Amino acid sequence: MIERQKGSTESVVMVITTMSEAEKARQFGTRLVEMQLVACVNLLPGVESIYQWKGDLEVEGECLVLMKTTRERLGKLEAWVQKNHPYEEPEFLVLPVEAGSAGYFDWVRRQTGS
Repeated sequence: MIERQKGSTESVVMVITTMSEAEKARQFGTRLVEMQLVACVNLLPGVESIYQWKGDLEVEGECLVLMKTTRERLGKLEAWVQKNHPYEEPEFLVLPVEAGSAGYFDWVRRQTGS
């Protein structure tokens, strides 16, 4: 059954960041799941990022990190990412999830203690 979310603190969201190495991303994601800040982390190694940093054009291989959590956990998740991410200015994008499987949403909420 599809659940439509209304934006409460229990709403499931997806958070995106990137890391330079898949193994570091794996360790990072494992810790987040253990701490119940996220329910699930997907790692997509082999992405290529093109951006400007401090006036230089950069083209880097990275690992895309997709994290599923709830709005209630966002503050703690962001604080942990800012403190523990190896980048000087880590990407931290929160994407709203409009609808999805009710069972999956319930699982995310249980895994994060929300």
